[in-house]
Amino acid sequence: MSSRATSGPGNSELVKESRKMTSTPPVSPRDQALTAPTVSCVFVCHDGAGRVLLARRGQGARDEPGTWDTGAGGLEHGETFEEAVRREVREEYVAEALTIETLGVRNILRGSPVSHWVAVVFAVRVDPAHVAIGEPHKFDALDWFPLDQLPQPQHSQLTETLALVRHLGDE
Repeated sequence: MSSRATSGPGNSELVKESRKMTSTPPVSPRDQALTAPTVSCVFVCHDGAGRVLLARRGQGARDEPGTWDTGAGGLEHGETFEEAVRREVREEYVAEALTIETLGVRNILRGSPVSHWVAVVFAVRVDPAHVAIGEPHKFDALDWFPLDQLPQPQHSQLTETLALVRHLGDE
């Protein structure tokens, strides 16, 4: 008995069905961070006049609801860092990034089981008049704060992230 590929009606449907059964479903960055390092773009939005924009994490946030934090999002395949930051600032704050400056990189190991994030941190200037909550399922408040008058409670990663901002004027 001979076996050979044939083309005909129904064959493409078999191939499509076979691909569905063998392909892996997309993995969220949060889930991937439990098994491999995941790249995150963290952005500290500022108004150019000494204030930073922080969001209070709502009940639907991935972690630490009720705490104040900067914005962040996963780097998608094929994206540059700047493209990811611009996309995430639009998604989270409904604002356009006016300027983007790289501040540094953090290697973040959290929790048990350990999640592993490589966070590239950026300073992003935005226009305060054009900022709003873009993801109300994740955030329940936005506000502007001078670096020496930050709100409480703070997300566990906020202090180390903002330490990169504080060093901007020291050099």
